[in-house]
Amino acid sequence: MVGVVVRFSRWRRARWVRAVLAGLYVVTLAAAVPRGAGGHGRDGSWSSEEARRFWGPERLSEAAGGSDGADARPDRDAGSQAQAITGSARHFDGIPSVGVLVYVGEDLKNHHCTASVVHSPKGNLIVTAGHCSFGDEAAFVPDYRAGASTDRQPYGVWAVDRTFVDPRRTDQGEGSDLDFAFATLKPDALGRQIERVTGANRLVRTPDYVNRVTVIGYPDADDDPADSAIRCTAMTGRLQDLRQMTMRCDGFFSGTSGSPWLTRFDEKSRTGDLVGVLGGLNGGGPDGETSSQYSYSPMNDDEIFKLYLDAINDRQPKRD
Repeated sequence: MVGVVVRFSRWRRARWVRAVLAGLYVVTLAAAVPRGAGGHGRDGSWSSEEARRFWGPERLSEAAGGSDGADARPDRDAGSQAQAITGSARHFDGIPSVGVLVYVGEDLKNHHCTASVVHSPKGNLIVTAGHCSFGDEAAFVPDYRAGASTDRQPYGVWAVDRTFVDPRRTDQGEGSDLDFAFATLKPDALGRQIERVTGANRLVRTPDYVNRVTVIGYPDADDDPADSAIRCTAMTGRLQDLRQMTMRCDGFFSGTSGSPWLTRFDEKSRTGDLVGVLGGLNGGGPDGETSSQYSYSPMNDDEIFKLYLDAINDRQPKRD
């Protein structure tokens, strides 16, 4: 094919070369997500307990490269400074409702997107960016701790049951305004739904293009060797010609797609109102050297709530 420019979303850039060379897993590029891809369900026996067992202590120790795990994570203070405009992300100890998406067949360290728990009637729902591929067997690890065994992940490992993506989503143009996705999770070995364990943020309509948001995500370890949660509080503006917000905050590298944009973030409950997720045009930021400095998010309008209704009713998203 002649004259085609391949654009990599921020979660895909660092991982594409490794996946091709190793041949461990085949994942389509975000732009190749087929129409009707939303609502993909599996009939297999993949469970949250199987997800937890897959990444055993030995596998995680290899993935951590002999690190000391969570104790080595920098800046464990998640204090009141989160509400100040920071301008750049800082490492912190994470919150229960935000975590990473991982694939079976890869080390847990190779998390590729961020996701977060949102309130739902069944208490089993997460939200992320629409371009984040789930694959056939995926799992969500809330408050992910680098180097910790599955038994030491503070809130467990939760198997993805079914995903919901708007079939009109694209990387460019108006279709990038639809770059959000939901996934239902299977209960844990005790029969609990994830919201009961981690709590949840509230999905709300984005009030305007200008908001004070706290954004929490997990850069991949290739770009950020600390392999820890980051947070940033910033003011948002409008991305020209699109229904998307933009913010400037250094440090949101590959792996942060799907990071929740929270208003009214409460330091005590560690939850807030989710007004967006990191995604949109080009997978959530500009091309080039400034890609980790500026981030985008689609507005929460009628379209995300239509998809939310599809997810909580377990039905295939269909759009004209």
